[in-house]
This record gives sequence, C-alpha cells and structure tokens, in this order.
Amino acid sequence: MEVSKLPISATQRGKLISAGYTSLSSICSASSSDISRDLKISETEAVEILKVASNSWCQSILNCTQTAWDMLQEEQESLARITTSCADLDNILGGGIGCREVTEIGGVPGIGKTQLGIQLAVNVQIPVEFGGLGGKAIYIDTEGSFMVERALQIAGACVEDMLEYNRFLRNDCQVKTQPKDILENIFYFRICSYTEQSAVINYLDKFVSEHKDVKVVIIDSIAFHFRHGFVDLALRTRVLSGIALKLMNLAKKFSLAVVLLNQVTTKYAEGSFQLCLALGDSWSHCCTNRLILYWNSNERHAYIDKSPYLRSASASYSVTSRGIRNSTSRSKRIKMMI
Repeated sequence: MEVSKLPISATQRGKLISAGYTSLSSICSASSSDISRDLKISETEAVEILKVASNSWCQSILNCTQTAWDMLQEEQESLARITTSCADLDNILGGGIGCREVTEIGGVPGIGKTQLGIQLAVNVQIPVEFGGLGGKAIYIDTEGSFMVERALQIAGACVEDMLEYNRFLRNDCQVKTQPKDILENIFYFRICSYTEQSAVINYLDKFVSEHKDVKVVIIDSIAFHFRHGFVDLALRTRVLSGIALKLMNLAKKFSLAVVLLNQVTTKYAEGSFQLCLALGDSWSHCCTNRLILYWNSNERHAYIDKSPYLRSASASYSVTSRGIRNSTSRSKRIKMMI
C-alpha cells in the first residue's frame, strides 16, 4: 500500500509525503517522536499514524508472501537482457542489462553514461525476432543531458544493424522499424527538482500499468537533485530510501530493467581524497548491480563493482558516431584496482 492510500486524513498524508515519508517502511522505521517533530503534530496523532502504518505494512507483507519455487519460476521466466551493443561489455554483464534488476552505472563526466543510457533506450526496442525485447523505454532526465538528435543517430544505426543482420544470415524477416518509430517509443520526463523526481517515480507504477510494453526505466541521473540544498540529511535519506524501494518493486512487478546513472564525488579516506559514486556507500546497497565507468589511459572501461551473481570483471568500450561499440584499441585490458 502506498502512503497516499493510508486510511488517515488527507492532511496527514500530505504532511507525511512532504516530510519525506514516502513509503510505509520509512514510517514504520521512525519513532512517534520523530513523526511528531517532522510533521509538527501532537505525540498522540503520531502514535495513531504509526499504528495505522504498521498494520497496513504487515498486511501488505503477508499479501506478497510466495514460495521459493514461485520465485525461481519468476526468475527463469524473466532472463531477458538488453544488449549494450558492445560485445565485450555484454559478456561481463552476462548478456546485457538484466530485467527485474536495478543497475547503477556511475562514472566521471564525459565517460559516456548518458550515451549508454540512450543506447539502452534504443536497444530495448529491438524486435524479438532479432534477439531483442521489442519493448519501450522511459527516460527520466534530471540534468537536461538527453539529446534527441543523438537518440535519432543511434536509432538510425540500430536499424542499419538489423538490416545488416538480415543480409548476413539471409533472413526473410522484414525490418519494419524506422528511427522515427524508435523515438516515439521513448517516453521522456524532464525533472527540475527532487520533489518532481519523487512524484514521477511514485507515478511510474500507474504509467507502466497502462503501458505494459515498457521494459526499461532510465534515470539520468539519480543523484543530481539530492547533492545540494539539503539541510535536513534525515529527510534526504528517507526520500532516497523511498525512491529505491519503489524502483526495486517496479522492476520485480513488471519484469523490467531499472538503470540509474550516477555522478561521482570525492571523499577523504586513508589520508587522501578519492573518487567515489555520489549518495554514499549506503546507497550502493539499494541496487542489484553496480557498474563503474572509468578511463584507462585514453580508453574507456567498465568495471563490475558489485553484483550478487556476476564476477568482478572489466571490459573496454567505445563511444562512436553509431553509439556504444567494442573498443577499437588493441591495448591489453587491465582490472581496476578498487
């Protein structure tokens, strides 16, 4: 159950959401004094809200109970992956970006995060007969970095690749998809604040229910509106926890891939400043997989930093006029030292 559907007054629901309590778990993990302080209500009201939320949360958990066998069948039915158009990168990812998972991709500016995001928004639409998912994409842009001209360029290259695939295998399959069709199947949301970001993510469940062929949700970037201007860090933590929970549930419920592009920041450790992904170490636990993009000399590399089933490995890739492709360099690949 969503906070917006709790059986309490509309005023109380509004105060909860404004204070960053966007999920039942965030409410239940707080004390009555915390809720009383954050919502500026009496302790008695806070206790009553906590009681209602706890009952609703327990009921929702019981309703979602399933056996391990059911879980295994669901996993086997959704082994679909979205190719990155780079064979080396697909190889370390087990075939591409997996559905029913939240994958975080982080790196320094100019490394190709947005390029990879656009590539995935295009590739998810490759028809089933060509080894794709034949789905649609949602692209949530928090920085204004999405380039429609670049998306058109990558879409055109994708169509050309399918035609070449046909000629190579002498298939009779017709390539009906055109670059214009690919752009029409990318649902674009421009986000200008963290409140808009939370609102759109809350809306995704309803949107995907009405557009069941959506197979990937890309957020570029997840951290942009949370890095500055937050005086109340507890509020930031609650909002981010709520967002992470909703995205994980969305990926499982609709068997789609969630891709979170992230920025880098610096932290002081062991006597020096080091680069790390934004939002802190605790945020990394909110994702299924974490892929770090970095430079090795003049070559782009991707490193699997975290995954419950993929081994740590690195692969080189290139950003070309046609999109993400295999690296053209023949230099020896090395693993990133973390």
